[in-house]
Amino acid sequence: MDFKAMIVIMMSAALVNNYVLSQFLGICPFLGVSKETKSATGMSVAVIFVMLLSTAVTWPIQVFLLDRHGLGFLQIIVFILIIAALVQFVEIALKKYMPELYNSLGVFLPLITTNCAVLAAVILNIKENYTFMQSMVNALGAGLGFLLAMVIFSGIREHTENTDPPEAFKGLPLTMMSAAILSLSFFGLTGVVENMFG
Repeated sequence: MDFKAMIVIMMSAALVNNYVLSQFLGICPFLGVSKETKSATGMSVAVIFVMLLSTAVTWPIQVFLLDRHGLGFLQIIVFILIIAALVQFVEIALKKYMPELYNSLGVFLPLITTNCAVLAAVILNIKENYTFMQSMVNALGAGLGFLLAMVIFSGIREHTENTDPPEAFKGLPLTMMSAAILSLSFFGLTGVVENMFG
């Protein structure tokens, strides 16, 4: 296992190919749960957990069941069912052990099931022909990138809530402009990760 390659995969998923800010996946929770840093962090940790678990479950199912028996056309259906089951598990655990976080996430917690960033992570692992360990590292990087985007954006939104912008910029326009500027800042990292190790 090449350690440098693993670092490149993780950093690429987290920074250069950030699912939220570069590939525009998972925008619903990005805009919906980013009003407070605490709920944004909680949602991101739940997404990381689901990404890692779903990768650990879907990769062997794809390789040893679907590919081996010529059932690759069922990939999306099978992956969605697995992700839905894992989200239910996370929801039950949060409701029992962290009810405050469960209540703050509200409707967005079950929406992890349809969060296209989670589905994209497991599908792209297969598409890129990653090994199991590379898939896990990519999922972790994608989850950390999601966390980074959520925490930075929630900080921006908390700050802009305390400002007095012109009337035309209040609410959604200011939120969308902030998201666009944050997204542009991540494009500045293109090429950095690939050239990190010479």
